[in-house]
Amino acid sequence: MSDKQIDLAVLDMAGTTVADDGLVLKAFEVAATAAGMPAEGPERDAARQYVIDTMGQSKIVVFRALTGGDEERAVAGNAAFEAAYAEFADAGVTPIPGAAEAITALRAAGIKVALTTGFSRETQDKLLNALGWNEIADLTLAPSDAGRGRPYPDMVLAAVLRLGIDAVDRVAVLGDTASDIGTGLAAGARIVAGTLTGAHDEEQLRAAGATHVVPTVTEFARLLLAERA
Repeated sequence: MSDKQIDLAVLDMAGTTVADDGLVLKAFEVAATAAGMPAEGPERDAARQYVIDTMGQSKIVVFRALTGGDEERAVAGNAAFEAAYAEFADAGVTPIPGAAEAITALRAAGIKVALTTGFSRETQDKLLNALGWNEIADLTLAPSDAGRGRPYPDMVLAAVLRLGIDAVDRVAVLGDTASDIGTGLAAGARIVAGTLTGAHDEEQLRAAGATHVVPTVTEFARLLLAERA
């Protein structure tokens, strides 16, 4: 293991630093109907399970898979998903307890923080506005800001470049899904941690290759800060 300190923490939003409360699945139900999927039956059940399994990935990519590559249906489904999620989020989103304090502590210690999402830039901005988090991080990234979404490494690598980090072994990634873990591993981050506040459990996170599994973002921050003690 490198003896270099972590200089960048790349944190997922929904399920990792922001309480999701099932909003993704609620929004999916609206979007699936808009994309022309049957309201009930095996196709809908399989689609719902696919959404659970691919939590964290770029939503347009998910809808392309669900519609068999039918771009018109995928775009319609994705648009309906984003609109529904934004509407549900407007009703009140909350941070994971301790998330804001953890981010503040990391930055105070000299660790830069990037917040990433599988949602569109517009939806991410709505979440940040609703939380009052527009200035909480050094950088915020949606898939469209980087190239590709999870599980590709683009958002992590974009954060490395934009924030002037010297090497990927100075990066730590935290997320609540196997897709988050895949992103961190593909980017070469030294710490790729899973948190138990979101979609996937410890077994799924470790199977995806997580280097650490922590109860919450608070413990993740403590892990990074301990290197600087």
